[in-house]
Amino acid sequence: MFRKARRVNGFPGGAEPGNGLKPRKRPRENKEVPRASLLSFQDEEEENEEVFKVKKSSYSKKIVKLLKKEYKEDLEKSKIKTELNSSADNEQPLDKTGHVKDTNPEDGVIISEHGEDEMDMESEKEEEKPKAGGTFSNALSSLNVLRPGEIPDAAFIHAARKKRQMARELGDFTPHDNEPGKGRLVREDENDASDDEDDDEKRRIVFSVKEKSQRQKIAEEIGIEGSDDDALVTGEQDEELSRWEQEQIRKGINIPQVQASQPTEVNMYYQNTYQAMPYGSSYGIPYSYTTYGSSDAKSQKTDNSAPFKTPSNEMTPVTIDLVKKQLKDRLDSMKELHKTNRQQHEKHLQSRVDSTRAIERLEGSSGGIGERYKFLQEMRGYVQDLLECFSEKVPLINELESAIHQLYKQRASRLVQRRQDDIKDESSEFSSHSNKALMAPNLDSFGRDRALYQEHAKRRIAEREARRTRRRQAREQTGKMADHLEGLSSDDEETSTDITNFNLEKDRISKESSKVFEDVLESFYSIDCIKSQFEAWRSKYYMSYKDAYIGLCLPKLFNPLIRLQLLTWTPLEAKCRDFENMLWFESLLFYGCEEREQEKDDVDVALLPTIVEKVILPKLTVIAENMWDPFSTTQTSRMVGITLKLINGYPSVVNAENKNTQVYLKALLLRMRRTLDDDVFMPLYPKNVLENKNSGPYLFFQRQFWSSVKLLGNFLQWYGIFSNKTLQELSIDGLLNRYILMAFQNSEYGDDSIKKAQNVINCFPKQWFMNLKGERTISQLENFCRYLVHLADTIYRNSIGCSDVDKRNARENIKQIVKLLASIRALDHAMSVASDHNVKEFKSLIEGK
Repeated sequence: MFRKARRVNGFPGGAEPGNGLKPRKRPRENKEVPRASLLSFQDEEEENEEVFKVKKSSYSKKIVKLLKKEYKEDLEKSKIKTELNSSADNEQPLDKTGHVKDTNPEDGVIISEHGEDEMDMESEKEEEKPKAGGTFSNALSSLNVLRPGEIPDAAFIHAARKKRQMARELGDFTPHDNEPGKGRLVREDENDASDDEDDDEKRRIVFSVKEKSQRQKIAEEIGIEGSDDDALVTGEQDEELSRWEQEQIRKGINIPQVQASQPTEVNMYYQNTYQAMPYGSSYGIPYSYTTYGSSDAKSQKTDNSAPFKTPSNEMTPVTIDLVKKQLKDRLDSMKELHKTNRQQHEKHLQSRVDSTRAIERLEGSSGGIGERYKFLQEMRGYVQDLLECFSEKVPLINELESAIHQLYKQRASRLVQRRQDDIKDESSEFSSHSNKALMAPNLDSFGRDRALYQEHAKRRIAEREARRTRRRQAREQTGKMADHLEGLSSDDEETSTDITNFNLEKDRISKESSKVFEDVLESFYSIDCIKSQFEAWRSKYYMSYKDAYIGLCLPKLFNPLIRLQLLTWTPLEAKCRDFENMLWFESLLFYGCEEREQEKDDVDVALLPTIVEKVILPKLTVIAENMWDPFSTTQTSRMVGITLKLINGYPSVVNAENKNTQVYLKALLLRMRRTLDDDVFMPLYPKNVLENKNSGPYLFFQRQFWSSVKLLGNFLQWYGIFSNKTLQELSIDGLLNRYILMAFQNSEYGDDSIKKAQNVINCFPKQWFMNLKGERTISQLENFCRYLVHLADTIYRNSIGCSDVDKRNARENIKQIVKLLASIRALDHAMSVASDHNVKEFKSLIEGK
């Protein structure tokens, strides 16, 4: 379909009216409030409803001319039809080449321009119309004074009537009651539709003309209030539509003839021209169908015939230098392009070579990567299965370990409790000998003898004496009876019932421990199998082995298996096997040791020390807390031995900075302090009670004294493990000065006291006195040194008035005391005793200390 020509200011193509004046645009006015109507219901509707009104353009002279032109429209239409029919019959013949033959070669006018000429002539005729309608025009222009919504006066009504009468006399029919859309809603819809600029483009074009619609709109403008502007706008649209139809009909008659002779290039030119222009601007382009492309057409005169001229390209004069310059520029650009392409080509070749090498390298190493991936996947699955197995079995191992520790703890506690009960029984038994007034039977509050009600105490006494008799007999058989002192032996003998129960429970735990992994494959609980798996990983792929921190994980991985093997391991027993001789230690001893050079940061070298730290030290901590008896010299010696072995054999982990080592040493100290507070007891009896060396109180006193001396020696066995300050605090301040010196003061002054003092001094480490400067010993031994000085003075005084043999014995005892003081570096006290008692061999005694 064709687009209709857009009308500007009411005329096609934006033509101006014939009077030469430009149309005046009505200025926008502010919306005024309509006057109050006489009808009440109309006011209510206006208040309740919001009426949409479109601003209307002002009237101009071109509208008046348009109305005048409509009077002769019927005659012009018949004339136009006649011209169209004549133009259709006078079609131009075509030549052999298919081009249109020009009928007027002199001026080169195209046939299709005939329609445009007619349009121009019509505009000229409109300007030459007679001025007979001037009066009517003045009358009509007076109607423009009335604004919409105003009530006309009598003069205005009279002028409107005259206008209608004039229209009827001129031959037009003016209807009175044909106003379309009397309802407000219908008129608002029509106004809305008329306000859209592109409404004609969106709606379907109807090629039919209502001849009376223009006259009806004029009549409505003249005679009906409020519809003048709507009528004029509708009239303009009808006239524009009819004129556009006429133009299209004139064009349609000549176009087929011209199109047949036009080449494809010309058609494309017009098509591109219309497409490149904005919508509506193409209507201003005149239609010319001049033939292009033939030699005849080029010879024709086209100066004044074609209204549209194509721009001419003025060519620069071509010279040799210009051609050379262009060729040189072209050559330079091609050389530059060739250089760029050559560099790009070389780059691609190098990239191809690198890619080929990378492919060969990756193909060569793909086999190793595949094997590595397969091995690591197998190890991943193996480790996951191993961890799942341990997550199920480790709780069972912990239960068995707790059970065996509890069993040993019960036995140790039973022995300690029995010793404490024996001390209490003997103390209560011999306490009556301290005073003759208390020799009466021990009565309770009801006057009954308590011994009658203490059958269990009698049973304990009988068992105690039986154990002592068996130990005495054993010493007699071994020939150690002469050197033995009561209290130095440990009463750790158990009854047959206790031994049987202990062994049964121990066997049960051992059997259960052997069943822990009975439902597991050997590769998941055997240390050798597990070790071989990780050794293979280490030997094949050491870097991934190192990156996975396997060396740090192995001690934790082997921990439950080693603890299961150490379940019944107790270094306090005589038949206890050394942990370094066990299978797990021998299996892991050479782990990670290969022929190649070891790295400095290889963590596998510290595998066994780490296991000692994580497994052995916690085991010893439990033993020290619950099983070790500090009164037992044998157990103390074994504990000291295993501790020194760990310190000397594994110095990297068993040191003062190690956390597990600190916990272990703290457990030892706590156990010794508990023994010092709970198990040491020193009875106090008058000297007359102790005169009978075969009496029970004397034997009990001697037994407790020598047990304290033995405990002192056991404490001082830890020299080199604990600091000197800690040992001196425990042994000297806590035991010697607190219990043993009190026993010295109650003992008989003579050979027996010197012998006891000698045994006490023998317990002291010699290293304490080797580095002392001056003539004074350590401060904690001052009380003991003063006692020795007092002992020498007492022996000397007791020898006065005695026989020469007694005096000689007393003098030998004083020399022995001087020697004891010199051995502990108490030279000031030794010189004082020697000077007081005229000991001339002082230097020899000091040197022979």
